Amino acid sequence: MAPFQQKVIRCMFGVGEKVAPQLTGRVAFGLFCRTPNPRKLTPKERMAVIAAGDFMQHARRHCLTTPTGRVAAYEFRPETPVRWAGTVLILHGWRSRTEYMRFLIAGYRDAGYRVVSLDLPGHGQSGGRRLTLVNAVEAVQMASQWFGPFEAVVGHSFGGAVSLNAAAGSMPGILPVETKRLVLIAAPNSIPSVFEGYSRQLNVGPRAQASMAESVRRLCGRRLDEFMGSRQLAMLRLPTLIVHAPDDREVPADQARAFAEAGQHVELYWVDGLGHRRILADPAVVGRSVSFVRDRQGVPLSVH
Repeated sequence: MAPFQQKVIRCMFGVGEKVAPQLTGRVAFGLFCRTPNPRKLTPKERMAVIAAGDFMQHARRHCLTTPTGRVAAYEFRPETPVRWAGTVLILHGWRSRTEYMRFLIAGYRDAGYRVVSLDLPGHGQSGGRRLTLVNAVEAVQMASQWFGPFEAVVGHSFGGAVSLNAAAGSMPGILPVETKRLVLIAAPNSIPSVFEGYSRQLNVGPRAQASMAESVRRLCGRRLDEFMGSRQLAMLRLPTLIVHAPDDREVPADQARAFAEAGQHVELYWVDGLGHRRILADPAVVGRSVSFVRDRQGVPLSVH
C-alpha cells in the first residue's frame, strides 16, 4: 500500500470510528481480506517467478473447484523411485505463491515425497481477490480429497495458520484434513494479534475493531479470540515443528515461543538472521523441515 493511500485510509477510519463504527469495521474487514492483484507484481516478485520458471515446468497442474472459486494446485512427483514416501502439502503465505516455495518443494520431492502445493485464493494462478481462513481451509480440504491423506502439511506465515486450522477442523461444516504432522514456518500463533497490528497500522478504532471481530464470527462461526494456535495445537496433539527467525519483523518471535508452550509434541527450531521470507530458501531450514517428517515416519512407502 502506497504511503499516501495509507494516510487517506487512516484518516477515513479515524472519522468512521466516530460517526459509523460498525460500518467502518465491516469496511476494514473487507480491506483486510482483499488480496493484491496477482498480475501486478513488483520487480522483485517478478524476478522470483521468472527464477522458478524451469522448476515449475516439472509440475502437474490441476484446477480445484471450491465453494468460493477456482484454486490452482501443483503436483510434484519424485523422479525416482516409482514408490514414494507419501504426500506432503505445502502452503504459502500472504502475497506469495507456489513459486516462492520451490526450495521446500524440492527438498521434500528429492527425499521421495510427492509434493502438492496450492496457490491460495486470490494468489498466483487461483481465482478471486479475497483470502480468508474459511476459503483457504476450503481449498485445503478440497486438496485433501484429491491428494490426501498427507504425511505432513507445511505452511509459511498465513499458510501456517491455514495449515493448523485445516488440521484442527476449526471451521464449522468443513471436515478436518488428515495429516500426521505439521511444519509451521514463520507462522502467527495469535490471529487476534494480527488484527491488532492491522488496526494500529490503519487507525481502526476500538468500536470498529469490535465490528471486525463480529465479521469474523459471522464468517467463521467462531469468535476471533478462539483463533489461538497454541490452544489449537494443545488439543490437536499432532507432532509439530515450529521454525522461526528471531529477527522476523512481520511475525514476532514471541509467536513461536507461544506455540512451543502447547506441549511436548511441539518442537521449536530457531534460525538466526533469516527474517520472514529468506527463511524459505535456507538449506538448513529445508533440511530440518524434511528430516522432521522423514525421520519420524516409520511407515511403509506408498505404491502408485
